[in-house]
Amino acid sequence: MKTEFQDVNTTRKSVRVEIPSDVVAGEIDRLAADYSRKARVPGFRPGKAPARVIKQRYKEQILHDVVQDLIPRAVDDALRERGLEAVDTPDVRDVAIEEGQPLTFTASFDTVPPFDPGDLSTLSLQKPSAVVSEEMVDQALLRLRHRAARYEPVEGRGIDRGDTAVVDLERRDGEGKPDTHTDVNIELGAKANPPGFDEQLFGLAVGATKTFAIHYPSDYPIGELANTDASYTVTVKGLKHRVLPELDDEFAKDLGEFETLDALKARVRADLEHEAMHAAQRDVRGALMKQLATRVPFDVPASLVEREIDRRLEEFARRLTDQQIDPRQAGIDWNAFRESQREVSREIVASALVLEEVSRREQLAVSEEEVEQEVGRYAERTSRTPAAVRAALEKDGGLSRVYAGLRREKSIDFVMARVTIAGDS
Repeated sequence: MKTEFQDVNTTRKSVRVEIPSDVVAGEIDRLAADYSRKARVPGFRPGKAPARVIKQRYKEQILHDVVQDLIPRAVDDALRERGLEAVDTPDVRDVAIEEGQPLTFTASFDTVPPFDPGDLSTLSLQKPSAVVSEEMVDQALLRLRHRAARYEPVEGRGIDRGDTAVVDLERRDGEGKPDTHTDVNIELGAKANPPGFDEQLFGLAVGATKTFAIHYPSDYPIGELANTDASYTVTVKGLKHRVLPELDDEFAKDLGEFETLDALKARVRADLEHEAMHAAQRDVRGALMKQLATRVPFDVPASLVEREIDRRLEEFARRLTDQQIDPRQAGIDWNAFRESQREVSREIVASALVLEEVSRREQLAVSEEEVEQEVGRYAERTSRTPAAVRAALEKDGGLSRVYAGLRREKSIDFVMARVTIAGDS
């Protein structure tokens, strides 16, 4: 086999491959014999059609199968001979195959060359404060009071901010198409309300009906509504106001676990401190990834960036689906959204390459025992047996992801042990 490599850039390579005609002929003969055993050719008993007849009758299919069989093996052999590893499926083009001739093609692929991540001890990180203030505790207690609030009917006045109105509502779009809802609860001041909607309801009493128009601005977050007009007809059927419980021992007892308000405050503070500690750790880790990304001395492979963008889009679409939102009907400009993810994806890929290089240089290995422990932790979280989890991972190739994730965490721990971290604990 003849190969001719070309460096497109630091990470992109191209190889021109020529597979000898005798190898191609041998593969054609093998496939023709296989076709002969299975094919039914008029005038011949099953399995008795001559090879020349089979080759002529099934020429296109056989040549297609030859290409599908020989090219992947040839690419693997060519890369192994050069000590290269493609980070994605090679792009094969310019395929030429004819019986009696060599098979030629060109394969382009991305690879990551070894590089020096530099002196890790020169990395410096600032850890955010994890101190929980009295104001933060008070805000958390206020949220608990809001959750436990009760609603009381309002009489003798019109709608005011903070009220919840029970209404029948008809919405018509710019083409006059109606969309009707009954007994809708609308909290005045809620962020989800259309722009200018609340102001139209202020002062309305129970029994009142009002028709008004709303313009959605061009930067409205729901794309299909942006820069459109709609008319609303609202009939007020009821009015109620939220009443917060007093912040006292009785409130603490009503939550079920606390005898006094002080005990509730102590738990709230402990929970906030726990959250703040983990948030600070996430921030430090994020800052580390940003700094590591700058240590890659070349443009990261485009195929890896595209793969990360795909992953992020799939994750976002899955979150929409979990919220009962059809991603296809969400009014999102997916091309624009895709481009908005490019820089952060490039950064994620670059930091991962540095961690992988650290792992390679420091020979950070993952033991089978560590994998078993991770499988056990996952089994405990999902209330399954470790054997069932491992079987599922082996079935879909997930064990390699477990190994990769553990190796990545080891690399992060290795780097974190060498960086300078300043800031409050």
